[in-house]
Amino acid sequence: MSIKAWPFGERPREKLLTSGAQSLSDAELIAVLFGKGVKGKSAVELAHDMLNELGTLREVVTVSEERFTSLKGIGRCSYAQFQAAFEIFRRNLEIQLTRQDAFHNVDDTKQYLQAKLRDCEQEKFALLMLNSQHQLIAFRVMFTGTINSAAVYPRELIKQVMKDNAAAVILVHNHPSGIAEPSHADIRLTSEIKSAMGMIDVPVLDHFVVGDKETISFAQRGLLS
Repeated sequence: MSIKAWPFGERPREKLLTSGAQSLSDAELIAVLFGKGVKGKSAVELAHDMLNELGTLREVVTVSEERFTSLKGIGRCSYAQFQAAFEIFRRNLEIQLTRQDAFHNVDDTKQYLQAKLRDCEQEKFALLMLNSQHQLIAFRVMFTGTINSAAVYPRELIKQVMKDNAAAVILVHNHPSGIAEPSHADIRLTSEIKSAMGMIDVPVLDHFVVGDKETISFAQRGLLS
């Protein structure tokens, strides 16, 4: 049955406009992005098919274009719409960090870093460049490695910090294995980078490790001493 034949208050788009996006199910949110269905299937039915095939909203926005468009009735235009929606979400998180203290708003910082790095298949090492109020200047991916390691060179980090005129930095890297627990090598590297940054009087405020289900803060763990 076409969504147009549904009672007005049950149609996803109208439901969103009258009751807010939070009132919609995952399938209804996806249906709004689809805009319309295909012959023989409504947008909501297509959305249910997608969730049954891929699993959760996270998979919907992080799956490859090839996998996304392999689903019957779903093409590249829909893939582009979903990627645009997810990028809007990420950029909104980034804007928040440019307006608040990234060091003391740990939960917001973790959410931002998860959106940036959690689904990367390779390990990436990045810096959050901060001003004197600890607001975000820039997010810089400095090194990209294999599935389980990335070579990090403190001298290159210092060059970028000076180029961005950062007053402080937060380190971050992801573990593609999904396990966020810091390794001994992570702890040793953090100490080396702290010493290097100390030479230019730029403090390292924290080091986050992004895993699949959690993001760990060195500062909260007492691992920065």
